[in-house]
Amino acid sequence: MKKNKNIIIASDHRGFILKEKLKAYLEKKLKFLVEDLGVSCRESCDYPLLAYKLAKEISRGAFKQGILICYSGIGNAIVANKFARVRAALCYNVRAAKLSRQHNDSNILVLGAAFVNEKLAQRILDAWLKTQFAGGRHQRRLNQIKKIEREIGRKKN
Repeated sequence: MKKNKNIIIASDHRGFILKEKLKAYLEKKLKFLVEDLGVSCRESCDYPLLAYKLAKEISRGAFKQGILICYSGIGNAIVANKFARVRAALCYNVRAAKLSRQHNDSNILVLGAAFVNEKLAQRILDAWLKTQFAGGRHQRRLNQIKKIEREIGRKKN
C-alpha cells in the first residue's frame, strides 16, 4: 500500500524558522509534497488565523496530516481542536508523538519552537509519521470522541 506523501504545514512568526527547516527536511529527505500555508517571514502575525486555515483543511479531508508550529504550541492546539475530525497533539518529545498516533490517531502534529530544536523536531516528526494507530481499545475511545463531536455539533450556542 502506497503511503500518502502529502502534508500541510503552517506556522506563526515565532515558528517560522523551525517550519522552514522541517519543510526542507520533509521535501528533501522524506520526499513529501508539502503545502505551506505560511507564514513566509518573521514579521509578527496572529497564530489563530493560521491554525484555523490548516485545521479547516484537515477537517474537510483535503489533507490527512498537518503540522502547526508556534512559540509554545499551546494556542495552535487549542484552535485546531475546535474542528470536527481534527486531533491535534502538542508533542515536546518522541514518546508523546508515538502515543498521540498509537492511542489517539492524531492528524495534526503541533510543535512549540521554544521547546524543541531542529534535531529534536525531526525525531518527533519521524516518530509521528512512522507510528500507526493501534486500534483495539483505542478505537473504542476514538469512537467516543467522534460521538462527542457529533453531539456538540448539533448544539446551538
